[in-house]
Amino acid sequence: MDPVELADYADLAIRDADVVDGTGAPSYRADVAVKDGRIVSIVKEAAAAGCQRPRARRELDAEGLVLAPGFIDMHAHSDLALLRDPDHSAKAAQGVTLEVIGQDGLSYAPVDDRTLEEVRRAITGWNGHGDDIDFDWRSVGEYLDRLDRGFGGGGIAVNAAYLIPQGTVRALVVGWEDRRATPGELDRMRQVVAEGMEQGAVGMSSGLTYAPGMYAGDAELTELCRVVAEYGGYYCPHHRSYGAGALRAYEETVALAREAGCPLHLAHATLNFGPNKGRAPELLALLDDALATGADITLDTYPYTPGCTTLAALLPSWASEGGPEAVLGRLTDETAAARIRHGLEVTGSDGCHGVPVEWDTIEVSGVTDPALAGYVGRTVRQSAARRGEEPWATARRLLVEDRLGTTVLQHVGHEENVRAIMRHRVHTGGSDGILQGTKPHPRAYGTFPRYLGRYVRELGVLSLEECVAHLTGRPAARLRLTDRGVVRERYRADLVLFDPATVAPGATFERPRALPAGIPYVLIDGRFVVEDGRRTDVLAGRAVRRTPVRPPAAPWRP
Repeated sequence: MDPVELADYADLAIRDADVVDGTGAPSYRADVAVKDGRIVSIVKEAAAAGCQRPRARRELDAEGLVLAPGFIDMHAHSDLALLRDPDHSAKAAQGVTLEVIGQDGLSYAPVDDRTLEEVRRAITGWNGHGDDIDFDWRSVGEYLDRLDRGFGGGGIAVNAAYLIPQGTVRALVVGWEDRRATPGELDRMRQVVAEGMEQGAVGMSSGLTYAPGMYAGDAELTELCRVVAEYGGYYCPHHRSYGAGALRAYEETVALAREAGCPLHLAHATLNFGPNKGRAPELLALLDDALATGADITLDTYPYTPGCTTLAALLPSWASEGGPEAVLGRLTDETAAARIRHGLEVTGSDGCHGVPVEWDTIEVSGVTDPALAGYVGRTVRQSAARRGEEPWATARRLLVEDRLGTTVLQHVGHEENVRAIMRHRVHTGGSDGILQGTKPHPRAYGTFPRYLGRYVRELGVLSLEECVAHLTGRPAARLRLTDRGVVRERYRADLVLFDPATVAPGATFERPRALPAGIPYVLIDGRFVVEDGRRTDVLAGRAVRRTPVRPPAAPWRP
């Protein structure tokens, strides 16, 4: 073949695919050509029309497969997993090509040496302690650079965008005390957030049931959100309650974001616990009213009823003041421990969303101390019965002996709420996947095929086109990505091919790390990350940085 003619060829032609393009529009049959990491040609009904089909060095027969944009996980906890595991099939095998990390107000940048060690201990249950990671960064920009380098300079498994964690910012500037920030501290926090946005973060997260972010008042959060908005980012809060005070917490968050002029993305927007059964229409009415008057709101959910968190997260906020060592001290003090128990079991702690804990709904999913592995897979009540003691005694023992690293599943959700919320026009998909533990929540490995298999094919809650838009085009719009999330010429070739008749999660609560079925091909920047259903050794992922939409005339300073 003549070299000049060869130069005109695409790298790959995907033949006769059923294209679901991520906009919600009806599917169509087409050939899609990829070159240099981008979609260069889309020829609709190519074979039937007898038109010139794109020429390529390689062809892939996609007969019977849907071609869609790669899925965007709007709520991921892969902050260290991306640097620990070059395979990362938990997400790559699902068709995820971009994860949003830095969630729930706690992650690993920006930090100093003190804050880094405190944060590592506080979220060991989410990500492990990180003894296998070289923490050679401190700023947001340095962390994003570290993601770019990945493994041996080759990158990471999938792309990643980062939210500045407000709790980490507060730990860095104020510490872990339950008090108002001084004016000087607030100015410093605004500066730290501005620096993170300048360095490429896409927004800011909060964890308002996790210390120390929970100690920030709404006025403080509003001021930080003003800075985020100035740089074109969005605010992603884990609310002050998902239980007894959930609707009030949503209402307050919507008001806060509107006061700050900041786009709002509601993290894992669930309505759990007994008081919220059947109340999803009330939440959706609240959102519809705000949207009708110009609010910029989106949300994400996972398609399961149980939640997942750390056992320590259930504790009252006063017990979490001062950081992990202070918490352990209170748990070993009989007076303080009795007060914690009363808050958990009688009044309903704010850590457990204002609802008295039901120990038969709290299932241990992971421990950091292998000697405690016998607790995994059992509820706290079941383990307590085996030991012949009260559930609180078992929970307290776990918290102390595992040094707050225990993760749990909370079986407190409602299927009717899950379905109602996922139908909403501002809904997106997020796994909230914690990858640690012997028995993690299957959402970490199964969220996206479960949407397509159970809620599209089996139940018809969403049409295929609607669902793909929820998982691709809509999150890309929230992230203000101008060349991802849609199958369109000149867009990046972050693509997934799946069989709509067989796509399904492999992960179950019994086998939570089983890989999905029916997703044979995944591409990032036109390179096969999954091929013939197997993970390749390609590391095509990089940090996806936000370019400020309305950058200040000069970097923000107090």
